[in-house]
Amino acid sequence: MVTGLKKGEFTKDYISKLNFPPFLKKIFLLLAVIGPGLITANIDNDAGGIATYSLTGAQTGYRLLWVLIPITIALIMVQEMSARMGISSGKGLADLIRERFGLKITFYTIIFLVVADLGNTMAEFAGIASAGEIFGISKYISVPICSVFVWLLILKGNYKTVERVFLIGCALYISYVISGIIIGPSFTDIVSAIFTPDFREIQPSDFPIIVGLIGTSITPWMQFYIQSAVVEKGLTTKDLTHSKIDVILGCTTMVTVTIFIIICCAATLFNSGIIISNAKDAAIALAPLAGKYASTLFAFGLFNASIFAAALLPLATSYYVCEGMGWESGVDKTFKEAPNFFSIFTGIIAFSALLILMPGINLFNILIWSQIINGILIPIVLLYIIKLCNDPDVMGEHTNTPIYNLVSYLIVFFMFAANIIFIYFEIKT
Repeated sequence: MVTGLKKGEFTKDYISKLNFPPFLKKIFLLLAVIGPGLITANIDNDAGGIATYSLTGAQTGYRLLWVLIPITIALIMVQEMSARMGISSGKGLADLIRERFGLKITFYTIIFLVVADLGNTMAEFAGIASAGEIFGISKYISVPICSVFVWLLILKGNYKTVERVFLIGCALYISYVISGIIIGPSFTDIVSAIFTPDFREIQPSDFPIIVGLIGTSITPWMQFYIQSAVVEKGLTTKDLTHSKIDVILGCTTMVTVTIFIIICCAATLFNSGIIISNAKDAAIALAPLAGKYASTLFAFGLFNASIFAAALLPLATSYYVCEGMGWESGVDKTFKEAPNFFSIFTGIIAFSALLILMPGINLFNILIWSQIINGILIPIVLLYIIKLCNDPDVMGEHTNTPIYNLVSYLIVFFMFAANIIFIYFEIKT
């Protein structure tokens, strides 16, 4: 049993003392660092994301699978910058924004982020309610039980425990991969759609879906969470390479799950001309087309995604609010040490769960406006990140290269354009 380690002491000096072959030492070091990147990317496949991917597959088949490649590359770059900044500075993103751009800018940024994340957290509890109803469980049972579970997980657990539970949640996303394999799609057509797409097949109605895929995959809360997570995990600049692997692994597994969600709906619902409006419809509609096992796995995946995102989103919100306001934060803290951190987390959980249980709540409008706010904020947050990643006082010798900056600003430009299109279509409809 390994004892005597302080938080974050995952150094090569320590591992070199272990009597293991060199390749095993490298694996152990990587496993010690892995977590923030894998968790952030995968749990971004939340209830709203699954709904978007389900609609993509049901409405467009395989023809938009290629869009996921540039999205994944952009996500890797953005997440890598946030993780590198956290490791280099030892501070969260909101903390650095407050220090470098002032409290006023930080305050208004936080207000908009909190509003958006409240809507997103409600969507997660709506996903829990929908998944429960598929299995014959009333939302008045599933939502309260799950809200208590996620509350106790964060309030009573420490960082290591919470991270391990989240990693288990990431592993359970394999249900979508198994579901996709059970359906038996044409993988030749899938590979062709990803790597050799026919752009002539793109239709005007595809553009809102493309923008939705971008907005669902790269969100503001992700950048704040991963930076806070690497800081609380105690990673140092010696861990930068392994942190990059963590980010790449997380984004790669995320896009793999995304592809299989789209495959499940494309190979069945699209080919049968079945129209759906959410992930619950997709899970139910799969049963007669692909069998009860594929349908059950799809519904289980929705529940798994929703419950873990219902814990992670309020946690990310608590991190950046406390960092931005200069309050104590961290899962390893007690309620007495960080009362604001745990109070914010508790308030978001309680507020979101109670609203979902209210009869006649118009969740659709709440989701649309939270997505619009996310769309407005993400390019601004990315500009903060790029600016900070070029500040030697923040990054030391780990600032961005000119090529990295060029690609990063191109990502921001396309995010601005994509979100303007998204907002236009949402307001129009």
